[in-house]
Amino acid sequence: MPTAIAVTSADLVLPPTDPQTPPAAVLPGPDTRSLDAAVTDARQLIERHGHVVVVCPATAPPATVQRLHAVRSLLESDRIAIVRTALPPLGAAVLVRQLRQLSVCDIGPGVLASAARLLTHYVYAGAVLGSVAKLDHVPVTLTSHVKGWLPGAQFAVLAGPAPQLVRLGSGDAGAEGDTLAGPEFTTDLVVARGPLHTDWPTETLAPRWRVRAVQEAALPESAARWWGTGKVTEFAAYLPDLPVLYQLVASVRRETCHWCRMELIGDRCGFCGAPLPTGEPAPAPAAHP
Repeated sequence: MPTAIAVTSADLVLPPTDPQTPPAAVLPGPDTRSLDAAVTDARQLIERHGHVVVVCPATAPPATVQRLHAVRSLLESDRIAIVRTALPPLGAAVLVRQLRQLSVCDIGPGVLASAARLLTHYVYAGAVLGSVAKLDHVPVTLTSHVKGWLPGAQFAVLAGPAPQLVRLGSGDAGAEGDTLAGPEFTTDLVVARGPLHTDWPTETLAPRWRVRAVQEAALPESAARWWGTGKVTEFAAYLPDLPVLYQLVASVRRETCHWCRMELIGDRCGFCGAPLPTGEPAPAPAAHP
């Protein structure tokens, strides 16, 4: 059985893009599931899959994070990896789906868990916002904060890999018009429309980024909280093809964790969190696909 991919919220589960992509297990929070039941759920996942990789947003409530660590401690298990991600909600859901795709390949659980950090650099996650006055996760200038209070103002914001912000209709983006610097490799785009009605991601951004295809998704419930406004439409460009994802991960040098002996990529074990020993050079970043 493939390594189980689990999430802390149903927001992080996108429909599969192919019939081979397995589902993700949703681990209910402490407000809806007792600790004993959560331990039972985790034990059953381990028994069925051998290892579990849990993706938990960096903005998850402290009680949710504490519950994950409590479950792992009570099970006295080294087979549960807790992977934190700073991506916005739709981007995090894309990352989860990519891990689900990779879980059916001949990739060990340690490599799969540590691959999340690598794949994050290839997810271009952003949103169109009606205001940036309360945006905390992306740097915003004082001028943009002031403009964020203007009626009818709209902003295109990219949270990662590199933060960017332009005011739509302002010409801030120079000769190219209102746009954001995008990926230099082939991507698909997923758009989650919210109360802010805009076709900018599909009619303007998609052609400029030369995306291969556009899909629609439901707006995650946590989007308004993450972006600081309910006037939001999220988008994320990503590597859609499993062979490309597999080659990207396979191209990085593998190491063995000196603490738990898990195989990993990068400079930190996804299961125990131990860094590579001091003095060992970290693997060079993979080239763009």
